[in-house]
Amino acid sequence: MNLPFLFIGGPEIFVVLLFVVLFFGADKIPEIARGLGKGMRQIKDATNDIKKEINDSAKSQGLDTNIVSDINKEINDVKDNIDDFTGPIKRNM
Repeated sequence: MNLPFLFIGGPEIFVVLLFVVLFFGADKIPEIARGLGKGMRQIKDATNDIKKEINDSAKSQGLDTNIVSDINKEINDVKDNIDDFTGPIKRNM
């Protein structure tokens, strides 16, 4: 199954790129791409800073920040138990 990027197919992306080239000109595209890249990097850095602040605050308050790993461990334990239980049933069928 091939899912389009953001529910936009190849022809639509081509039309959007064509309008970008016509509107801004081919010489401005690298500059625009650099600006978008810098902006996305700043957003990523800000997000990481916020995550770090939240984790630091949670640790200083004594909260458990490993909830996801604990949940994954429990899920894996349940999967192993189900595999142990259904193993003989699968072999007999």
